[in-house]
Amino acid sequence: MTRAARFLVPFLLVQAAQAASEPIPVKVAVVVTFEVGADRGDRPGEFQFWVERENWTQSIDVPGVDHPVLTDGNGTIGVVSGATVRSSNQIMALVMSGKFDFSRTYWVVNGIAGVNPAAASIGSAAWAHFVIDGDVAYEIDSREADASWPYGIIPIGSTLPNQKPKREGWEPDTMAYPLNRSLVDWAYGLTRETQIPDTDGMRAYRALYVGFPNAQKPPFVLCGETFGSCRYWHGKALTQWASDWTRLWTDGKGELAMSDMEDQGIAAALSRLSKMGRVDFQRVLFLRTASNYCMQSPQQDVNKSLHSEYAGYIPSLEAAYRVGSRVTHELAGHWETCRDQVPSPR
Repeated sequence: MTRAARFLVPFLLVQAAQAASEPIPVKVAVVVTFEVGADRGDRPGEFQFWVERENWTQSIDVPGVDHPVLTDGNGTIGVVSGATVRSSNQIMALVMSGKFDFSRTYWVVNGIAGVNPAAASIGSAAWAHFVIDGDVAYEIDSREADASWPYGIIPIGSTLPNQKPKREGWEPDTMAYPLNRSLVDWAYGLTRETQIPDTDGMRAYRALYVGFPNAQKPPFVLCGETFGSCRYWHGKALTQWASDWTRLWTDGKGELAMSDMEDQGIAAALSRLSKMGRVDFQRVLFLRTASNYCMQSPQQDVNKSLHSEYAGYIPSLEAAYRVGSRVTHELAGHWETCRDQVPSPR
């Protein structure tokens, strides 16, 4: 080895180590909440269609994130957040790991959900303008609550259901997370004509929802709010509560479309991280697709409805990929524009 080489090799090793430790810039982060088995080749969860079709072959382990982050090596990553409160914890761990640069990242959070039959049918896909937090509340067992109340769930700081509290400084400061309306409307406009699969089983099941015209339509793309709660609730009374809660915390601007167990946690994490300068909350999208209805049909017992097989399970996974990937491809494929300018409706 020459004298020059002896000086050059350590320098190159240092340079390589520094390059390896630099955060990886992310154009689009696709976030799902669960996978039931392997990422490829078996009964799919929310991650599998994305992994198989997007050729995410590179794996990155992140401390605090249970499932390896996958990537195509070209700026798009796929993340499994985990369910309930785990989703918030793992998104925080992901961003704070320092492995990635999320400063200009678009987030496409997507997954299956229970759909409000007043809003849409199984298989349908809804882009949210608001993420609603259904976890923070007083609750009285409905058998002990005032007989005039529709349910025993009350906003903290209030004395009646569906009543906003007087602000005294200790109530939760955020119960509805407003998303960038212009970006949401752009995503909806781009995807509104997306064809979603329909099946004989879906047709038969939605026919039970007599009196709910939107529930009886073939699956479609819409705008509607996502309601997150760590409890898996179901039924007519609780759907009324979630609908009322959505209108209450959005000042009448939002309508309940989809129910889930993670979006409130993911929104809380991303909102906090945005305030810390780690992400840009104006670049966040939430897409939910309906695997089932969140209440029984007029012809069903509520418990039977709760435990019925999801007639829209596979079609809802397909819808999440078909609708979500159109937005992902548009953002990543036109990065020279989208990097500095958030898309808006044409």
